[in-house]
Amino acid sequence: MQPDFSKYNDGLIPVIIQDAGTLQVLMLGFMNEAAFLQSQQEGKVTFYSRSKQRLWTKGETSGNFLHIQEIKADCDNDTLLIRVLPAGPVCHTGTDTCFNEKNPSFSLQQLERIIIDRKNNPDEKSYTASLFAKGINKVAQKVGEEAVELVIESKDDNQELFLGEAADLLFHYLVLLQHKGFTLADVVRTLEKRHK
Repeated sequence: MQPDFSKYNDGLIPVIIQDAGTLQVLMLGFMNEAAFLQSQQEGKVTFYSRSKQRLWTKGETSGNFLHIQEIKADCDNDTLLIRVLPAGPVCHTGTDTCFNEKNPSFSLQQLERIIIDRKNNPDEKSYTASLFAKGINKVAQKVGEEAVELVIESKDDNQELFLGEAADLLFHYLVLLQHKGFTLADVVRTLEKRHK
């Protein structure tokens, strides 16, 4: 993919930012070729700020980075769609989107973002961060333990306990994916390939 930055006189192309999990449109920005290359290299969205007249990484002051999951060009190669995992509110006003819309209050993608944050910014009080600190063997062991507990609960009729164990397994599975450097989106793409 090579976007056509020469199509417009200012060398900027529009970039639509979309939540990779919810598919909610979050914002619109502009990139020049340098911003595009930096975004690819760092895995975080960098725009060209028309007001500041410089490259600007979204989140550089707030910490609310846009972690890139996928970049697509349109049919004319002059507009980009970037699917991201936002690390917090996207708009400078503090709202979820620059269109004053809310992303769903909770999703697996939001949980995954929290797990990513605990991995990248460990806090000694965080259970998730402590799992990462203990290493892959401990994380894999927890997934195994939770899977066994889910199987045991599935043989009884206590719906609350069964769903609790299902939630525990899913949480630890997401931690394992992150420990291995993957996301839920990677698993979904694998399932999609099998579906075809």
